[in-house]
Amino acid sequence: MNIYVGNLPYRMSDDELRDLFTPFGEVTSAKIIIDKMTDRSKGFGFVEMPDNAAAENAIREINGKDVGGRPLRVNEAKPRENSPRPRFRNA
Repeated sequence: MNIYVGNLPYRMSDDELRDLFTPFGEVTSAKIIIDKMTDRSKGFGFVEMPDNAAAENAIREINGKDVGGRPLRVNEAKPRENSPRPRFRNA
């Protein structure tokens, strides 16, 4: 299962994100999303767990948990929709 984790502390590392989920089961990947322009965390990331039951338990236990003074928002990640990119007109 792919899990969305929002409201992360901006200084959190991929390894710290992984460590948050490993007590609940195997974590195949943990990645914090980085802004390409600033090279800083966007405050959210994704965790992949192969066991759906373990992932659902982790979501229940971690959602709302305070980490670094921030209550985490955790849920199953939704597939990205392929929406058309906005077009800008020259004025």
